[in-house]
Amino acid sequence: MISTDAKITVISGSGISKASGVPTFRGTDGLWKKYNFMELATPQAFARNPKLVWEWYYWRLGLVSQTEPNNAHLALKKLESSGYDIMVLTQNVDNLHERAGSSKVIHLHGEIFQRRCIQCHDITYWKSTETYENPIIPKCPKCNSMIRPGVVWFHETLDPDIIQRSYNRLHVTDVLLIIGTSGVIHPVATFPYIAKQGNENLIVYEFNLEPTPLSSLADKTILGPVEKTLPLFVSETLDKGKE
Repeated sequence: MISTDAKITVISGSGISKASGVPTFRGTDGLWKKYNFMELATPQAFARNPKLVWEWYYWRLGLVSQTEPNNAHLALKKLESSGYDIMVLTQNVDNLHERAGSSKVIHLHGEIFQRRCIQCHDITYWKSTETYENPIIPKCPKCNSMIRPGVVWFHETLDPDIIQRSYNRLHVTDVLLIIGTSGVIHPVATFPYIAKQGNENLIVYEFNLEPTPLSSLADKTILGPVEKTLPLFVSETLDKGKE
């Protein structure tokens, strides 16, 4: 049983968004099959061909905007609505946690709907009228400099403030839920170990389709589609809380 006064922290990866139909890098095909990640998601790629990068991101934005939260996202919201102190540290950029109703979400890799000026760093947001069929390189309304997608690319480091906020939460968490992440992307792969340091009472649950490098750290690994296993776990947790 998870006490209602426990601090629950979630680390979520692409596995939780898969059931919503969110396209991944490895899942891209058709228009983008001839390109590799390094031609589309690095600072060097953007400097070399910003139009191509924006065409790809407009295409992805169009797909992501049509997705909806699935039962795994909704289960986390259900926990929060039941009075649990729950914070989500997500590697996903799709905002599905917020769209499901989770109120405390830290985006480790940025947000695909956000855009950032390369000069003054002003934040703006994607407009649904901007598509890969009519690609434009957006300009900053404040300084007229070029705008880039508000995500973390390969060869870029995570925002140190976001990392520190994540560490602060991990240090005080009582229950850690690792959901749909491979456990190999750094520095996020180190987060469960950071949470475990000096916290012998930490309880770790892992939800994934198959075991990962983090499975040995978990008190329990629950295998299967997270959109099925997580709602069941949450329902059982809430039922026990009523006993």
